[in-house]
Amino acid sequence: MAEDDPRGKFTVSRCPGPGWEDILKDDDIAPPPFMSEDRYRYLGSEAIDAARYYDPEFFKLECEKMWPNVWQFVAREEDMPEPGDYVTYDNAGRSFLVVRQDDGSVRAFHNVCLHRGRKLKTDSGSADQFVCPFHGFAWNKDGALKNIPCRWDFGHLTDEKMQLPEATVAQWGGYIFLRENPEGPSIEEWLDPLPEFFTEWRHEDCATVAWVGKVVNANWKIVMEAFMESYHAYVTHPQLMPFTGDANAAYHVLGDNVNVNYTPFGTMSPHVQNSQLPQQWIVDEFVKYNGRSADNYDPEKDEMNLQVPDGLTARQALGQAMRDSSARAFGGDYSGVSESELLDALVYNVFPNFAPWGGFMPNIVYRWRPWPDQDRCLMEVRVIARVPEGQPRPTGVEMHLLSDDECWSDAPELGVLGGVVDQDMENMELTHQGLQASKNQRVELGDYQEVRIRHFHQALDRYVKD
Repeated sequence: MAEDDPRGKFTVSRCPGPGWEDILKDDDIAPPPFMSEDRYRYLGSEAIDAARYYDPEFFKLECEKMWPNVWQFVAREEDMPEPGDYVTYDNAGRSFLVVRQDDGSVRAFHNVCLHRGRKLKTDSGSADQFVCPFHGFAWNKDGALKNIPCRWDFGHLTDEKMQLPEATVAQWGGYIFLRENPEGPSIEEWLDPLPEFFTEWRHEDCATVAWVGKVVNANWKIVMEAFMESYHAYVTHPQLMPFTGDANAAYHVLGDNVNVNYTPFGTMSPHVQNSQLPQQWIVDEFVKYNGRSADNYDPEKDEMNLQVPDGLTARQALGQAMRDSSARAFGGDYSGVSESELLDALVYNVFPNFAPWGGFMPNIVYRWRPWPDQDRCLMEVRVIARVPEGQPRPTGVEMHLLSDDECWSDAPELGVLGGVVDQDMENMELTHQGLQASKNQRVELGDYQEVRIRHFHQALDRYVKD
């Protein structure tokens, strides 16, 4: 439970100088009010127990008490557009077949043969039936038993008894979720306030254009938490500092399961603030190193060499360019869209492991899963982009799973974003090892910049604590 802030709601220390709200006030177009309203909450200052990240017994609590009771992001609609399309989803000791039905609905079944327990599928694809490769037991795509070879030897098994066990499925914003336990809040309640906030950003009108995964030798929470704050950027990502207001970022706690980090782009980091550097330098560095921007420029219009007009800031000039290039690329009217919704890192997290970026740029979507235990995880980076007006929604791309000896920068579809993720990965395995070796077994968090991590652990406590 959150503690009362003895210093008052808004007296927790913030970075000196202009904050998130000040930067938004200087923009040409204001973002939606929910983005500029300060929704930070003081949640205490206690240390986190380091054992949460490596203890097999704590991992067992997560598997038994948390994962079966939470909504998990399992697929995008474009991953399985046609009847019979299926996605295999594994996590925390469970395996599911997520299957598109003939009526267009989606159902999820436990991916285990009810004869001898073999997984029915280990891939994703399309099928009219699911046949166990061990003895040939078969099920229809609605989970009903279709065939038992030598059925004369199984008179004790009824069709009802052999129906594949089912999980609960929900859909929102082009995303498909499942929950093993049928009881609990609806997906809208779980995501609140995302359905309201994402109304204009319309992820349901997007499709996956890149999807890369890699197994990381670190606990899933360690890896996830590296993407929940901008505090690390100054040391880990120095190339981003010319155009990233890392210490100007805002951190909001939005509900039981949702928080957000808003980090402004097109403005110089307070760590390297230098009034002698021109606004053009900020733009040039943004175009060079910002992992979401490259595909949103039109080289034929020379946007890659954008010049800052006299009297404008880099942020204003980038906003104008992005409005024009977005309209050309995707269709529609972007003239009233704020700089923030086109430039900034609007990184939402939904408990436990779903992180979609907001705004109108090609959006990053993160997911982290234990793979298969407390010492490793599968990290996935998707990029979704708006389907241009008048064009059919394409089928999503398959995940590019990197090998152990490949880096994120070896995935060309990620562009410069791959190099940024590689910088993050240099910290992950050593953090996992360091927590195991820690003398005091304490993880100390900042009150403001790391409040999202504290919010996550307080949500986790609702499940793992008696």
